[in-house]
Amino acid sequence: MTSSSTQHSPLVAVEKMSFHYPRARITSGGTGWTLQDISLAISLKSTVGIVGESGSGKSTLIRVMCGLLRHQQGNVRFNGKDITEYQGDGANELRRQNQIVFQNPRRSLDPRMTIRRSLTEPIRALQDRTPDDDELVSSIKRVGLGPEVLSRFPHQLSGGQLQRVGIARSLSVNPTILYADEPVSALDVSVQAQVLNLLMNLRDQMGLTLVMVSHDLGVVSRMCEDIVVMRHGHIVEAGHTSDVLSRPSSDYTATLLKAARAASLERS
Repeated sequence: MTSSSTQHSPLVAVEKMSFHYPRARITSGGTGWTLQDISLAISLKSTVGIVGESGSGKSTLIRVMCGLLRHQQGNVRFNGKDITEYQGDGANELRRQNQIVFQNPRRSLDPRMTIRRSLTEPIRALQDRTPDDDELVSSIKRVGLGPEVLSRFPHQLSGGQLQRVGIARSLSVNPTILYADEPVSALDVSVQAQVLNLLMNLRDQMGLTLVMVSHDLGVVSRMCEDIVVMRHGHIVEAGHTSDVLSRPSSDYTATLLKAARAASLERS
């Protein structure tokens, strides 16, 4: 995976892509691009970390790549096909294969729905079928929860439990690629490592492609084979994680590394 060239038959290929929100949603003044001239390729079954400070465009990028946001310039392809060509049933198939685990599990689950219904709805919508209870129990056990949670509502679960439910919901439709958008930043420190280990185990068990958005270089260095460093809507550096973090070519990456080391010293 590199920022400037694509591999042979990548799962996701982004070429000179630019994106901006409607002018009404730009709060910082001006009408500049949120993402500009982005090129990268993600291979099947790879694990890629996207890092950068808040506002660098990380979350917007993954939403464009999976089709939740429509880019204005350039190309985004999934399995060799431009994502704008996925229409009708094809759009549902694109959604099924591209799933996101969101940052805040309390905001990503409908408080009026039981966990059973929250797991059932995406299967009905994207696979046009209703799962039986055995499937739902298996799905919830896969993320380390017991079947008793199926009858509960989100307010009855802890943050860590809710994020496990969010992961179960995303995996219930058997995606090809899972985007994890700061999946542990809203959780207590005591459960963050558990959720990250769960994601890695599920990646291996299910043969997933995993894209991890994070501001934590420590997490990315442990989990991700490749890394993309973003700043102000641009990719400033990309490559194998060990190479980039040991020999950064960008001053910005070096600054992030210095800050990460300082934060680690403060915690120790």
